[in-house]
Amino acid sequence: MTAVLRLLLGNEWLTGRRVAAWSAILLGLELVTLAVMVAGTHGLIVRLDRPASTDFVSFYAAGDLADAGHPELAYSVPDHYAAEQRAAAPGITYNYFYYPPVFLLLCAPLARLPYLPAFLLFAVGTLAAFVAVARRVIGREGWRDMLPLLAFPALPWTLGIGQNALLTASLFGFATLLVDRRPLLAGLCFGALCYKPHFGVLVPVALAAGGHWRAFAAAAASAALLVLLSVLAFGLGSWRAFFAAFAAAPALYQSGRIGFAGMISVFGAARLAGLSPSVAYGLQAIAALLAAATVAWLWRCCASLPVRAAGLLAATLAAVPLALFYELMLAALAGAWLVREARQGGYLLGEKPAFAAIAAVALVSRGLGMAVPLGVGPLVPLGLLALCVGHARRERWMQARPLRWERADGALPVRLRT
Repeated sequence: MTAVLRLLLGNEWLTGRRVAAWSAILLGLELVTLAVMVAGTHGLIVRLDRPASTDFVSFYAAGDLADAGHPELAYSVPDHYAAEQRAAAPGITYNYFYYPPVFLLLCAPLARLPYLPAFLLFAVGTLAAFVAVARRVIGREGWRDMLPLLAFPALPWTLGIGQNALLTASLFGFATLLVDRRPLLAGLCFGALCYKPHFGVLVPVALAAGGHWRAFAAAAASAALLVLLSVLAFGLGSWRAFFAAFAAAPALYQSGRIGFAGMISVFGAARLAGLSPSVAYGLQAIAALLAAATVAWLWRCCASLPVRAAGLLAATLAAVPLALFYELMLAALAGAWLVREARQGGYLLGEKPAFAAIAAVALVSRGLGMAVPLGVGPLVPLGLLALCVGHARRERWMQARPLRWERADGALPVRLRT
């Protein structure tokens, strides 16, 4: 039994070659599944009772209303739904729009294109940005090391429905890459997250705890500038409409009209299990406080950049009450940061099997939640956050070990650990 556990928890059997091979197989299966789903949503497999669309239609419709001179109507359900149907087809399922007018700065230019070219430009552009940042995080040129990221279950979903998770992950990725060397540029990237403000909730905690005040100021200035630009472009009325719509959003999310099975938050898991909204919010608040405390500790204790970056990404997913399955692209990038750390300082005991288990949970979380009332999605960010803590504790232990100096036959002193 001990030998079996040692084998399962060991890192030797999960070699880079095996990971690449399994990732390639998974990617192939995902691409086939995506192709079948695209064909199915266009009625090429079975006849559909109603036309299908993508999440991107929500962005496109909001941009179209802004281009028409009525950005405030993006927050009016009847007007926004009418714009969605004009963009796609009459009778499609409605996709809500709860983004601040800052996001209209991107949606409006896209809506000047026909719908399909706009969709492809958005999908390809955000994928290119994510691949660029992921290659820098991994720190290797070969595409074999990119296969696990490209095969990560949330990626084909994000591309297929036209969501913005790749944009969010790219902004986080570039910001964390630059935070130590180019704090002003990092702050600009952090500030741009104001298009999805709840995902920036732990950024001030990290920057303040780590003493990155230049990045902190740049992030605040960047967010303020984007808000000002949105006011100049779309008027204060768009912001008033946004706040009115935003106030009504919690009732929608806690009602289940947006399926709890697709959520990866503690709140979503609690609601899926049948707990009341107040209890679910309470559990989510505890998770958010623990996530914030962990981020503050990681950035305060001067952990290495990969550990700090991975911790911020994972903790963000653990802290926000509304995070859907495609947002797991942040978890994929957190995993890439941890792999980079492990290559430099060694893998923790059982870390490779933990990565495999986390990827498996990400793969089945939505389907499992739809089959049975069991929300396992939060295990992905919480598991990654636990690995971050493990790496940080090992770093602190190594730094705290007593050191002694010895001479080797007249050579320069050599620093030896005891």
